[in-house]
Amino acid sequence: MTRARWIIAALVALWLAAYGRDRVDLWIDATVLPPLTVETSVEVVDRNSDLLRAYTVADGRWRLALPEDRVDARYLAMLLAYEDRRFYRHHGVDARSMLRAVAQAAWSGRVVSGGSTLTMQVARLLEESGTGKVAGKLRQMRVALALERRLSKDQILQLYLHLAPFGGNLEGVRAASISYFGKEPSRLTPAEAALLVAIPQSPESRRPDRAADRAEAARNRVLARAVREGVIEADEAEAALRERVPGVRKAFPALAPHLADRARAANPLARHLDLTIDRSLQRKLETLAADAVEGRGAELQVAIVVADHVSGEILASVGSAGFQADARQGFVDMTRALRSPGSTLKPLVYALAFDEGLAHPETMLEDRPTRFGTYAPQNFDRLYRGTIRAREALQSSLNIPVVALTEALGPAKLISGMQKAGMRPVFPGDQPGLAIALGGVGVTLEDMVGLYAALARGGVARPMSYMKVGPGAEGQRVVSAVAAWQVGDILAGLAPPPGSPSNRLAYKTGTSYGHRDAWAIGFDGGHVIGVWMGRADGTPVPGAFGADVAAPVLFQAFNRLKRDLDPQPPAPAATLLVSNAELPVPLQRFRSRSAAFEAAADAPAVAFPPDGAEVELLAAGLKVRVQGGTAPFTWLADGVPLAVALRDRETMLTLPGTGFVTLSVIDAKGRSARASVRVW
Repeated sequence: MTRARWIIAALVALWLAAYGRDRVDLWIDATVLPPLTVETSVEVVDRNSDLLRAYTVADGRWRLALPEDRVDARYLAMLLAYEDRRFYRHHGVDARSMLRAVAQAAWSGRVVSGGSTLTMQVARLLEESGTGKVAGKLRQMRVALALERRLSKDQILQLYLHLAPFGGNLEGVRAASISYFGKEPSRLTPAEAALLVAIPQSPESRRPDRAADRAEAARNRVLARAVREGVIEADEAEAALRERVPGVRKAFPALAPHLADRARAANPLARHLDLTIDRSLQRKLETLAADAVEGRGAELQVAIVVADHVSGEILASVGSAGFQADARQGFVDMTRALRSPGSTLKPLVYALAFDEGLAHPETMLEDRPTRFGTYAPQNFDRLYRGTIRAREALQSSLNIPVVALTEALGPAKLISGMQKAGMRPVFPGDQPGLAIALGGVGVTLEDMVGLYAALARGGVARPMSYMKVGPGAEGQRVVSAVAAWQVGDILAGLAPPPGSPSNRLAYKTGTSYGHRDAWAIGFDGGHVIGVWMGRADGTPVPGAFGADVAAPVLFQAFNRLKRDLDPQPPAPAATLLVSNAELPVPLQRFRSRSAAFEAAADAPAVAFPPDGAEVELLAAGLKVRVQGGTAPFTWLADGVPLAVALRDRETMLTLPGTGFVTLSVIDAKGRSARASVRVW
């Protein structure tokens, strides 16, 4: 061939090569790629970005987001050494590896090694295509070449980290690491890293939870390759070979499940939700909640809320003893359920009364049978203490004094105070009555924790928050700093439950009507914790008192929160720290606004039979009894004297017959009382 022909042939060859290259480029550029955005699980994390709970993606798979800088560097080195040593040098298809794989297959008569690059594996995972057919391989090669033109190497590697299959519904390195090892993939042992490299090659046949022997054999091959490639030392590999392959899958974290669901419902488009929860504390209190109901019947339930009352952040929220459909109705979030607060509202009543100048902690109150119109409350134990200091009345949780204070304040004032504290009280009818002071109102545990947080913060309410949103509003003042401190000082003097430390925790217990709700709420200088116990369906729990069942849980919760309590703040400068005798005269003894129209505290009253009663006339007569007053006493029936100058408070009256009769008693000072009864 002449020189001219050689030149022409060379030019034609170059033209054909250029033409072929251009056609290949056009072919690659025309590739229709699958969606490159990978859906990952919604994650709920705590205040330190530790995982609290994750949710599966739409098709039920676990696929968690994983930035490349949060995966163990040794795993990445093993992955590239085993799967694609030339990953950063080829353009999606490694011709050298392909030729080697074909030659090995031809020589041995079987597939010895694959020629797929990591980019080709990503192409297959994106399209969920097979691996064995020639058409499938060609498609993977085309997509791989196109991916290399659209994405960086790090972006392709990122896709692999999210899409690599690990058996069952596990996809991605992070999901596998959490499920098999119970930890994030940022720090893996050589054995763990090698196992995560090995599984995706045959994810179902190498699942550690179903085929631990095959998984171990595959892991060991990866370790051997890692030694040959200089990724790890031989002694590291030898130690890794002795490490056992995990035989079971671990459950994904599901801490604070009620709060996580709530946050997700409030932010349906968010993929990452940052809560103020402390994961370690949450786990401790969920264990405490389960222990608290153990052995107490199948229906008893518990809820716990812990908050930093300085910032208003919720640090733990336990909605039930177990997030499951059981007799306890564990799926119901009892931190948000409307319940009767029992006596836990009393501190607010006293604080408001202190602010209004109606009383002081040393003011004398009357604890004796009293009627407030048609409302006649009784103490829980049906006993009465007579004249008692306000401090002791609150610590003893007496009902008559707090209702008297509520009447003087007006129930609307109490409702207003609750609303200022951020509460949303629900009460029957259009207007609140005096019964709200004793729990006749619907509130939530979260609301009650917010109220006690306001008392702990010097009387200023701050919105409670479970989402990390930065500094919040200061809220508004509920009571004065002096009144808040006085109530806290009173509650800190309450005796702790048996076996609990005497650490001056300011706390209050409560039991609702019919033993439906048992409460204990307390605070120190930094935190507030609320505990509710009862049945989710609102049925009674016979014998359940807040002081007996909820208070011990409260003290245990503080013990799990911290070793020592933060001290209570000192008294504000304006606080009046004096005895009863040193108080201004109007504050020495409480007198209601209607005191001028009421009988004196020591005036006589017909104790038996009570007004409106129906009593049987015995053969010896009608038994009567007077309380209060000064002896001697005169008894009359319908104005007719039947007994005169009696020193005893109890006697038998001879009546002319049965029917309706008005009994009257007159004491030595001429004061009288009466009761209309029916005698039969």
